[in-house]
Amino acid sequence: MNTGILEIDIHTMNQFQAKVMIDSSLKKVRADIYRIRIVHGYHGGTVLRDMVRKVYKGHPKVKRIEVGINQGETDLILRELF
Repeated sequence: MNTGILEIDIHTMNQFQAKVMIDSSLKKVRADIYRIRIVHGYHGGTVLRDMVRKVYKGHPKVKRIEVGINQGETDLILRELF
């Protein structure tokens, strides 16, 4: 695991379970964490990916959402790393 990045694998969960896990992680995130990487997968559909991107786009602790090359992951940026 990269320092400062918390990875959460939700790809085997339903939307409710995934939201509970992400919300819990956001509540108790350590000060050294600047990014939460959500592994939602995409081969089984886009329901989890869409939920993560929609629900957490406006979350008070999330500065922005970053979508990388891997279609099965979405990063929640909690603070900028300079």
